[in-house]
Amino acid sequence: QCCHCPEPCGGDRHDTMISSVVALSLSSASALQAGAFHAPAASMRASSPAMMDKAGLEGLAKELNPIVGYWDPLGLSSGEFWGDSNEATIGFLREAEIKHGRVAMAGFVGYCVHANDIRFPFNSIAMATPKGLSPQELWDVMPEAGKWQIILTIGFFEFWRENAAVLKGDGTVHYMRGGKPGYFPTFDMLPHPVPYNLYDPFGWSAGASDEKKAKGLLAEVNNGRLAMIGLMGFLTEAKVPGSVPALTGLVKPYAGDVMAPFAADFHLLPQ
Repeated sequence: QCCHCPEPCGGDRHDTMISSVVALSLSSASALQAGAFHAPAASMRASSPAMMDKAGLEGLAKELNPIVGYWDPLGLSSGEFWGDSNEATIGFLREAEIKHGRVAMAGFVGYCVHANDIRFPFNSIAMATPKGLSPQELWDVMPEAGKWQIILTIGFFEFWRENAAVLKGDGTVHYMRGGKPGYFPTFDMLPHPVPYNLYDPFGWSAGASDEKKAKGLLAEVNNGRLAMIGLMGFLTEAKVPGSVPALTGLVKPYAGDVMAPFAADFHLLPQ
């Protein structure tokens, strides 16, 4: 159950998000996880001045890719997900695309690093890992405790991003209520001090002009789209050798199922 949802999140939201990512990663209509939020009251349905409408999305699409322009064959940007406003839906789609793009960029680099057996020489555990394994096989041989650490860490980040109290402490609101899509709140509200933040750990954008920030966001979205396509290209070629001609012979085949990463040994209780 999400931190704000009155009921457990259903499969419809998950299916909608999958459709969003597939369509919007190839389009210029700016769009991981279903946003946690209260069921909107009537007073909250009015769009915030800071929220982007469809016309603004069309303008952003042309800035992102002047050649393709606005392309939304599924009409997702015209929807009103879960009975909320169209502006809130656009905020959700934009957050989803930015988030998936960031994950894909990290995943793409990680795939290249692990596929080439690059590891930290000062880490005895990393050096003891068998060589010659594909990134997918490395996940398969990872101890359950390691998988739990990864999943729980991601879960905490999701909780922190969606938490209304945390966002309020940063002087902002949820991305479906006029907040900035892609913004990750600081850790200032944690009882234990954290030296860096994820959104801008070194404060490089603090003094940047609005024009520079806008240009950086366009670059991030475009790079994220390429990374989503690139990472799926790796996974596809590994599963079906020869399916991606440009990667033939470069990606190690994998007989497992990356869409069922916990099927082999993942469980809630010790067996």
